[in-house]
Amino acid sequence: MTDLPTIAFSKMAAPSKGVAILTVATKAGLGPLGRAIDESCNGVISRAMQVAGFTGKAKSTLDIMAPHGSGLDRVCLVGTGDAGKRPEAQWRNFGGIASVFVKPGSAVTVLLESEGDDSVTASDAVAFADGLTLRSYKFDRYKTKKRSEDDAKGDKAKKPAKVTIAVGSHLQARRQYKVQSGVTEGVMLARDLVNEPANVLGPAEFAERARALQSLGVKVEILTEKDMSKLGMGALLGVGQGSARPTRLAVMRWNGGKPREKPLGFIGKGVVFDTGGISIKPAGGMEDMKGDMGGAAAVTGLMHALAARKAKVNVVGAIGLVENMPDGNAQRPGDIVTSMSGQTIEIINTDAEGRLVLADVLWYIQDKYNPRFMINLATLTGAIMVALGGHHAGLFSNDDELAANLTASGLAADEPVWRMPLGEAYDKMIDSKFADMKNTGGRMAGSITAAQFLQRFVNDVPWAHLDVAGTAMGSKKTDINTSWGSGFGVRLLNQLVADYYE
Repeated sequence: MTDLPTIAFSKMAAPSKGVAILTVATKAGLGPLGRAIDESCNGVISRAMQVAGFTGKAKSTLDIMAPHGSGLDRVCLVGTGDAGKRPEAQWRNFGGIASVFVKPGSAVTVLLESEGDDSVTASDAVAFADGLTLRSYKFDRYKTKKRSEDDAKGDKAKKPAKVTIAVGSHLQARRQYKVQSGVTEGVMLARDLVNEPANVLGPAEFAERARALQSLGVKVEILTEKDMSKLGMGALLGVGQGSARPTRLAVMRWNGGKPREKPLGFIGKGVVFDTGGISIKPAGGMEDMKGDMGGAAAVTGLMHALAARKAKVNVVGAIGLVENMPDGNAQRPGDIVTSMSGQTIEIINTDAEGRLVLADVLWYIQDKYNPRFMINLATLTGAIMVALGGHHAGLFSNDDELAANLTASGLAADEPVWRMPLGEAYDKMIDSKFADMKNTGGRMAGSITAAQFLQRFVNDVPWAHLDVAGTAMGSKKTDINTSWGSGFGVRLLNQLVADYYE
């Protein structure tokens, strides 16, 4: 991962050197300090705005190189649009857009001005910093040519940029950013995990990445195949039996709440590579299946975020880590496995493997930890991408309050979800002639029957299933992410915890 810019906050003051990024409102134009810089260079900035037709429209930009008389290397303008239409997510987007002006080794001052010196809040400034950092993320650790080019450019290209964000409420912003930076780190951890190639990140290696959270105070337990076999996790273990790499279950606990308070439960599908097993996938695009652990990545990133910001809540995060490979020992279509719950499952399609992993982990968490709710995340079905594309994650739930909270949190965090139906008619589609259920209901309503399958393993615990197949990997590029792995779910679930459960 490329070195990210360092962020600091300061009181409002016009810079005399380096790069200046100025926010420009549609109606008010340049702020007071922006006008002062403009005067120092004899109106070059306002003249450039006029010639370029730059009005401060939201997300518009203008780059002015070395304006004479200012002493600055560059002056970069970012439009912020009209007042009253800038939620926190919008300021995060502004920060992402501004990141293109931040180069390695540079010194950058951002003047967050709008209609007046105090019109940009501390929360706005923190969101801006968050967006700038997230957009700066690049997964390039395997690009040896780029490293050689950076070496040729010298030490400056190797050093991270230093970004100072000037805002009226800088002290408050500084305090808030200490909290937010832990969440941002969690998002980037999730991105790293999704972007890693499967030959580097197998089940055991992923489990060790989870174990590293112990440095933040997270308690981590790693269950081996022997441990899971004793627990009767036949559904989960069946998925990995064709792989030479051992299956793992990582359980992460953050105890920041009251000692006897029930924990919140988060469960992630961690199929580190999915060939489809005996029901093998087509070759085209199979390389993307290194990201089939996007749900587990989000849960791991969330646990980092909660621990880093010292969340006042008890949480258990569990990730089932497995590789689905074809082999002489792989499970076959027609096999019947027994889950930890005692329910039997007929394997119709070995490529419907994620729900088998989640079934045993869901049962284990509710049985051992008695959580207040369980939310699982999984890159589970292509069907959800047909329905929602890459704009929303699919939400399925047995609890209206939990579903409403998730929907609101998704809007606030700019990681939206869309609720999908559950019902008896769909549930009947996974009844089996030979076992208690089958692992797929066929092509029709594929994302719904997958959710119905999971619901059979949660009993009466409030539960939600997020199908993140369209949002966790290969997702659409945004103002704050150009990476293949998005880290979707970390900010959403952190928002949920902060708004409703702390």
